[in-house]
Amino acid sequence: MTPLAHRSTDPCDDWNAERVARLRLARAGGCGPVLYARFVARFKGALQALDALPRLIELGRVPPLRVPDAGKVLAEVEAAARIGARLLEQDDPLYPQALRDLYDPPAFLAVLGRPEALARPAVAVVGARNASMNGRLFAEETAEAAASRGILVVSGLARGIDTAAHRGALRGAGGTAAVLACGVDVAYPPENEPLLRAVAEAGCAVSERPLGAAPLAKHFPKRNRLIAALAQGTLVVEAAERSGSLMTARLAADLGREVMAVPGSPKDPRHAGTNRLLREGAALVAGIDDLLAGLNPPLPSPRPVRAAPPPFEPIQAPAAPPPPPDPSGVLLAARILAGLGAAPVAVDEVIRQCQGSPPDVQDALVDLELEGHILRHPGNRVSRRGA
Repeated sequence: MTPLAHRSTDPCDDWNAERVARLRLARAGGCGPVLYARFVARFKGALQALDALPRLIELGRVPPLRVPDAGKVLAEVEAAARIGARLLEQDDPLYPQALRDLYDPPAFLAVLGRPEALARPAVAVVGARNASMNGRLFAEETAEAAASRGILVVSGLARGIDTAAHRGALRGAGGTAAVLACGVDVAYPPENEPLLRAVAEAGCAVSERPLGAAPLAKHFPKRNRLIAALAQGTLVVEAAERSGSLMTARLAADLGREVMAVPGSPKDPRHAGTNRLLREGAALVAGIDDLLAGLNPPLPSPRPVRAAPPPFEPIQAPAAPPPPPDPSGVLLAARILAGLGAAPVAVDEVIRQCQGSPPDVQDALVDLELEGHILRHPGNRVSRRGA
């Protein structure tokens, strides 16, 4: 990733032996935040904890830990400095206070971008990766409205709702934070690398994982707790009955944060989870006013502020490999059908989201209508039949 800033001094100069030992312990395989905190408290420092560790493992008092050497963690410090990232400890003034509500706050939080953004009032906007067109549009518009009112929009940079939320927030005042399950220098999914860059320029990307860490499945639930903790409330736009978004909502509720959801068709499985949240007492959100009222403490509804010109190049659609030959329009039709639900969508929005030419999309819609897959509605809108 291209550096955000250039530092002329050696970044390792600020890392004394104790601080290096803390990072080594935090990065040790098998040592999570809770065990880390116990070690540091019990031995009154990481240096003493590392000295005692071999004997403790020999006695069976702790599981074997894979502790990296000093050279490896200092290489991470240097790599962070090269891209303009910082490794924040819990005693750093810029470490997010909201994370202290967790029983297992990260010992180190990597932040790429502007860590001071994490002190702003925040709302998490999460949802399905295979989101409907209407779901993505709602997330985008709501995030833009929230960011324009000075609210930080927190999400996870995943496909679908997350991507839409970040893009919408960047069109507002640019207030957005991406919480990653990989290193802050790793874009996942890969096509969101330009979006990660834009988020880091206008807000920040954060992770408790080391730089360069790959996005492993086991790290996403841990990532979700950070999303829930960083925000005053969590809005779930679309979610199936079993989804990571519902896990984030449960974690938010456990932390005393507000849980909000967008209602949807009972026939669309992408709304099964959000509809269940509403039955269980989540606040219903149909627009920005509902979102503002649902935050705890409630935020006022000030006049939206005009977004300043972003300090980064406009977000461009990420370069994608040429699509496979589709002379019959079958693949385009499948993309359109996958994005439609029970709620009608404007044909212009279908064209925008499917990134097809207007004639090709219109032809595909005619075919889908003749095959009985979609319904036409007044106002040049379409929906999926039986959704």
